[in-house]
Amino acid sequence: MPATGNTVRNFIQSGILMNTSNNLSWRRAVFYRPLLHRCPLPSRRSISISDVGIAPSAMRLCLVRAYTPSSLSRTAVPEAAEEDSLEVLRRLLEEKGIPCRAGKPGQYTHMICPKCGGGKTKEGSFSLFIREDGKLAMWSCFRGKCGWRGHLQASGDMKEYNAPAAPNGKPLKEYRQLWEEDLELQPLCNEIVTWFSERMISTETLRRNDVMQRKYGNEIVIAFTYKRDGKLVSCKYRGNNKRFFQEKNTERVFYGLDDIKTASEIIIVEGEIDKLSLEEAGFPNCISVPDGAPSKVSPDIPQENEDTQFQYLWNCKEYLEKASRIILATDSDQPGQALAEELSRRLGKERCWRVTWPKKNGFETFKDANEVLMCLGPDAVRKAIEEAELYPIKGLFSFRNYFHEIDSYYNLRHGDELGVSTGWSGVDEFYRVVPGELTVVTGVPNSGKSEWIDALLCNLNEATGWTFALCSMENKVREHARKLLEKRIKKPFFNAPYGNTIERMTAEDLEQGKEWLDNTFHLIRCEDDCLPSVNWVLNLAKAAVLRHGIRGLVIDPYNELDHQRQPNQTETEYVSLMLTKIKRFAQHHSCHVWFVAHPRQLQSWNGSAPNLYDISGSAHFINKCDNGIVIHRIRDESEGPPNSIKVHVRKVRNKVAGRIGDASLTYDCATGVYRDCPPQV
Repeated sequence: MPATGNTVRNFIQSGILMNTSNNLSWRRAVFYRPLLHRCPLPSRRSISISDVGIAPSAMRLCLVRAYTPSSLSRTAVPEAAEEDSLEVLRRLLEEKGIPCRAGKPGQYTHMICPKCGGGKTKEGSFSLFIREDGKLAMWSCFRGKCGWRGHLQASGDMKEYNAPAAPNGKPLKEYRQLWEEDLELQPLCNEIVTWFSERMISTETLRRNDVMQRKYGNEIVIAFTYKRDGKLVSCKYRGNNKRFFQEKNTERVFYGLDDIKTASEIIIVEGEIDKLSLEEAGFPNCISVPDGAPSKVSPDIPQENEDTQFQYLWNCKEYLEKASRIILATDSDQPGQALAEELSRRLGKERCWRVTWPKKNGFETFKDANEVLMCLGPDAVRKAIEEAELYPIKGLFSFRNYFHEIDSYYNLRHGDELGVSTGWSGVDEFYRVVPGELTVVTGVPNSGKSEWIDALLCNLNEATGWTFALCSMENKVREHARKLLEKRIKKPFFNAPYGNTIERMTAEDLEQGKEWLDNTFHLIRCEDDCLPSVNWVLNLAKAAVLRHGIRGLVIDPYNELDHQRQPNQTETEYVSLMLTKIKRFAQHHSCHVWFVAHPRQLQSWNGSAPNLYDISGSAHFINKCDNGIVIHRIRDESEGPPNSIKVHVRKVRNKVAGRIGDASLTYDCATGVYRDCPPQV
């Protein structure tokens, strides 16, 4: 008995699907999927052609006839309706920007693509086909860099794809279309519902999120359906022993994507069960990443087309761009924190908040949202989300980040907050040494600048145990050692006229002094003919901080450095940059820096002390330093004894540690020791 079109249609409506093979299953029958999905869902048994008593050749023939657009439309649509549908379809195509008046139903029309314009060559790569019944139009651009294709129905239903080539020239990936019936998804059985209830996930939450199950091999697995605009785009399964796997060749998107369509605040978690847990706590605006967390943070962020591990972010970009607040509630373990860092780098840390899950005990923290929900309940989950903190941005802080430091400063816990004594009460009134500051010292030649700094270092070491790095280019090592030893031992190094009648230091004094030198000072010296640059000095000083714990650095003098100025850089710009580097070093390492700078050549000098603006090079020496000191040797007996010096404190940025003023010290030529001047009667 020959098969007719009505016979085939009856087979379809009753759930019997066939093609040219003798035995086909429901899942493989995809000859005409649009019609299939408008039919009621039949039973999913396999059927052979012999079951219906029709010859295979006759069945193949009737299938072809039954499914041709012309026969289907002619049997179902009157002539007048065809004309109306065609006009409606053409109008919709015109609104889409596709010229279609020249196109005839049942024929292909070639033209320039309205989307890409045919490229530079204006090639007619665009093909338009209107079905004979006038109800469906399909189009495709065959240019590799465009790939625009789609279909439009007279009813207004439309689907379009844009598959442009990636920057590397390869076409972008096309994804499978999924249907729940194809995947054979089923409602959850009681055992799985009970398993979720033990994790505090209700049946209503499971239903709303379309959590289903599937028989996979010999086990039943949980199916988390990933949807965009209500349509299934991917499916992820959880089997025994937390074994996860996903449908291949599907689009990577967030789980729960439709829940953030209109949300300005979004919560991102690491797993699907955590998303369900947040919903139980009252936060439906939550999504989960599809692929778990990375083991560590990547060194760089790849380009969008190469960022395969986080492609779901780019696929959902339009959902995330409108969010003004994104809360990262990832797991508390190392991969979870790495995931939070990776997400924040791509989403913008300025709009990210970070959740800290509560403590289990004094040592452990709850791992994720579901563990908190199970152990502490929904209120604890809500509290953790509501107390999320701003995601830290490198270089951007609030005062809260420094409260512990402010408390320590207030309580003087370090002991040097008000500055360390110089060892001279007259100088302490105006200048005390504060860790992390820069002191610029100047004075005319032979005024005792270096000698005064050496004496200051000896006093600091004796009072506090500080150690120092010395970059003193004008001193030979042996001569510098002599000066320091004389100040330490308070005896002359030689039997020489400068020692007057004081006996020189003994060999035993020398051995003890050498040990003190080795423990207190570390030398930064350039052993070849090259002059050191400031970067070279600071790198070695950093090593001295980390290796030896130095608290002070002396750079003496400025004009002995190699000033590597750029060709288009002025000396003022160079000095500003150099002093900025020195100050950053001092602040970062809590190390006081003394920088000796000579004044420029003074014309018609009358013997008076110079000022800080006389320093050769730039006014930035006084502008950028924390403390500015001028050391001046008394040469006029009317101003004081010839063996005395004036310490002119000309700038003090930190009022806690000093003020502007002058102090007087006497100098002992035999030992190099400075002492406070006796009060004048």
